[in-house]
Amino acid sequence: MNPAPDPDPDPGPGPALGPDTASRSATPSPETGWVTTPIAAELVRGALELEWTGDGILPHRLPARARAQLADGQLAMAEAQPSGVRVVFRTRASVVELDTLPTKMSYVGAPPRPDGVYDLLVDGRPVGHGRVAGGNVCVVDMATGAVETRPGPVGTVRFDGLGDRAKHVEIWLPHNEITRLVALRTDAPVEPLPATGRRVWVHHGSSISQGSDAASPSTTWPALAASLGGVELVNLGFGGSALLDPCTARAIRDTPADLLSVKIGINLVNTDVMRLRAFTPAVHGFLDTIREGHPTTPLLVVSPVLCPIHEDIPGPSAPDLTDLAAGKIRFRATGDPAERAAGKLTLTVIRDELARIVAQRAADDPNLHYLDGRTLYGDADFAELPLPDALHPDPATHHRIAERFATESFGPAGPFTSTTA
Repeated sequence: MNPAPDPDPDPGPGPALGPDTASRSATPSPETGWVTTPIAAELVRGALELEWTGDGILPHRLPARARAQLADGQLAMAEAQPSGVRVVFRTRASVVELDTLPTKMSYVGAPPRPDGVYDLLVDGRPVGHGRVAGGNVCVVDMATGAVETRPGPVGTVRFDGLGDRAKHVEIWLPHNEITRLVALRTDAPVEPLPATGRRVWVHHGSSISQGSDAASPSTTWPALAASLGGVELVNLGFGGSALLDPCTARAIRDTPADLLSVKIGINLVNTDVMRLRAFTPAVHGFLDTIREGHPTTPLLVVSPVLCPIHEDIPGPSAPDLTDLAAGKIRFRATGDPAERAAGKLTLTVIRDELARIVAQRAADDPNLHYLDGRTLYGDADFAELPLPDALHPDPATHHRIAERFATESFGPAGPFTSTTA
């Protein structure tokens, strides 16, 4: 897929929020009964960094140093879309309001995209969802490449009827919509959640891992798998941007984790960024960097799920805009299969090479494991649940992939099994 322009231009990186921001106290209003709590690092999980932008707090899934090294609009958009990021706290509040400033994507000639979904979980159980109207709109003309960002107002998502009892609250932010956090209001004080003691799982992958076409942020396949595995998720799935970038490997290296997984392949094919000669050392370098910070952490390398258009046909992918006015888009492979002999990558080539690389390294790294992505979604699954746009799974398929991953990884024989659970 073609790189996208930065949909959310900013005058420059603001300061990352440090530990001192967590000490700001909630402000009750005697006139309204509302308690306004500053949004601080201790109330946000799943982000690697929080940036004060002047228009609110922007969660990032890559640190500033990594963002500065990759001036790529597609990655800038993907990492600022807070897949797996949630606002979490303990409270007796029966009403919760969260003000946000979204940045939404719109495409000339296509119907408006639906507003992003906010999922509410109480004591770990989904109890509701909402949306925020308004916000900035980034308008893209796919025919000319022209981009226009139109400013919009802050909006509010409200959850009520939660009951006057102590409870753990999680608000999962939209996985596909840049979201600035502006204000948190409740009708009772909030406090940070105590440490759960659950293991932290850091996962990296492509748009499928970010959650493309999932129904909501807590029902992307990594979020569902984390719930099934009883772990805390840090989702470093970046749409169109799982490209073995060294700065991404360094971000994984430097992020505390008990479990690690990297899903490698589809973006390397559909962007056509390298040949087999570059792919093999790039994978080794990516894994070497991760191992610098996590030498013995269980690390699972996952190859691509089935994608028929690219199984044996190289990239790049190209969108078919014939039905764009109806809100439909499909992708096709534009490469020449004959070029495989010259090292062009296909998913079949990548799976074979990943399996070989992991087997070679595992001789000295017993905590390194391999999972064929077709175990999660293969030929039989495609026959039952085809990819609607030829690249991305639908909501039902996200559930299936999650269940399969949980069985393969967190199950009794899996690399993520816990003897203490």
